Amino acid sequence: MMNKRYTLEEANALLPTIKQELRQLQRMAEELEDHYTAYRKVKAIYQEGQGDALFELESRLDFMQVELNLYMENFSRKGVLLKMIHPGLLDFPAILDGEEVLLCWQEGEPHITHYHGWTEGFMGRKPHPEA
Repeated sequence: MMNKRYTLEEANALLPTIKQELRQLQRMAEELEDHYTAYRKVKAIYQEGQGDALFELESRLDFMQVELNLYMENFSRKGVLLKMIHPGLLDFPAILDGEEVLLCWQEGEPHITHYHGWTEGFMGRKPHPEA
């Protein structure tokens, strides 16, 4: 779906679903981070040669990382570019005035109102003429 180009209307129509998926992704990332922190604490306690006690924690971390990666792929399958998880920052490929641009949404914004060029990034955001 990487060739998908969104109109402003299409991207805004998809936004409620994307926001929900982003919240789930954020929860998953936080849980992974919490488990990793706990793992590091437990690992610091054990001496070398006692790694069997860490096997379950390591396996759980590996599984959580795979799960997070698969969930992140949901965005790219829709043609949406996930730029940041915290805070959420997403780009929707689009064509504006015959040029390839990215419709840009940042967590906290009620809908998409800005765009930027592919090389400009977030700092190059401009108001969308149709917003």
